[in-house]
Amino acid sequence: MDHRAAAGNRNFSAAPSSERLGVFVDGPNLYAATRALGFDIDYQKLIDFFRVQGRLVRIFYYTAVLGEAEYSALRPLVDWLDYNGYTVVTKPAKEYFDESGRRRIKNSMQVELAIDMLAMAGRLDHAILLSGDGDFRALVEAVQRRGVRVTVISTYRPGPGFIADELRRQADLYLELVDLAPVIRQRPGPREETMPAVAAGSCS
Repeated sequence: MDHRAAAGNRNFSAAPSSERLGVFVDGPNLYAATRALGFDIDYQKLIDFFRVQGRLVRIFYYTAVLGEAEYSALRPLVDWLDYNGYTVVTKPAKEYFDESGRRRIKNSMQVELAIDMLAMAGRLDHAILLSGDGDFRALVEAVQRRGVRVTVISTYRPGPGFIADELRRQADLYLELVDLAPVIRQRPGPREETMPAVAAGSCS
């Protein structure tokens, strides 16, 4: 699959405008990546970006929440996304203690995202995954076998751990988040009234 790795940062806008697009946003993973890169995403700009790339069938946003207090902090973002074209999928995060007694939080949305992408595959020409989680490699392969082209958007710039090498190699196209930042980032200064004043990954 060397041709996939070589695809590198081809201009995303080269995709045919008639393509049916499905976008799948791993909220906590994307937030961790953008935080490491030092910018916040403007979610209006993000959905507008995909709308001009093809025929956007649906854009999903996945996040887990730990409890009522945290959900209250995340509520402005969830509500804004719900009212502005996103399909938001949430579930309670799980707390547990590891062998050393340290408190851990499991907030993965892998199962929910995988079910939705597979269910949507028959209606899509192109699936776009905003995550660097290597556990999605098998999902990407399964969707490709159904004739769907898959783009992965993440980053390797802050160091290892954001984009898994196996996921990047499996994708038909990999896009570096840094290269998209000028188009989708929030500008410094007061936030626009249409945007939530809460970080996208409060549950991470």
